[in-house]
Amino acid sequence: MATKIRLQRFGKKGKPFFHVVVADSRSPRDGKFIERLGSYNPNTNPATIEINFEKTLAWVNSGAQPTDTARAILSYKGVLYKKHLEGGVKKGALTQEQADEKFTAWLDAKAGKISGKTEGLATSKADARKEALAAEAKKKEERAAAIAAKNAPVAEEVVEEEAPAAEAEATEEAPAAEATKEEGAE
Repeated sequence: MATKIRLQRFGKKGKPFFHVVVADSRSPRDGKFIERLGSYNPNTNPATIEINFEKTLAWVNSGAQPTDTARAILSYKGVLYKKHLEGGVKKGALTQEQADEKFTAWLDAKAGKISGKTEGLATSKADARKEALAAEAKKKEERAAAIAAKNAPVAEEVVEEEAPAAEAEATEEAPAAEATKEEGAE
């Protein structure tokens, strides 16, 4: 019997959730399966993947063929890399200790990448929130200024009417002062 490691879809429309299962290659997508290996939730960022590593590695070593998406998930979790290292140990290219060291170094690097991504997403979300709050505060100040301008035009018009009257008085006094200077000069 040909077995495949594939995804079984659950969840509502637009919000998929998948189980990673081992199934007969002839059974339907969401039909009968042999064993459930884990779950995959693409709705979160980064995607949440929970896999039983030992069971999955046993199935891959026994010949179960992963589908394209399942292969990407298994590669992401390191199942295929572990199989590759075990093949090197069987051939004599590596010792078991060297293979374990390489795998733990790979896991540490992968964990660093994932934590970097989650921290980057958290900081970008916090920055976006700060920018939104700053924009909201600016808009609030503009609205307050507009309301103040709307409520205060009566006082401004009175000041504007007094200013032209003061200018008119000043212009009337200026020719009179010039006339007195001219009389005194004669």
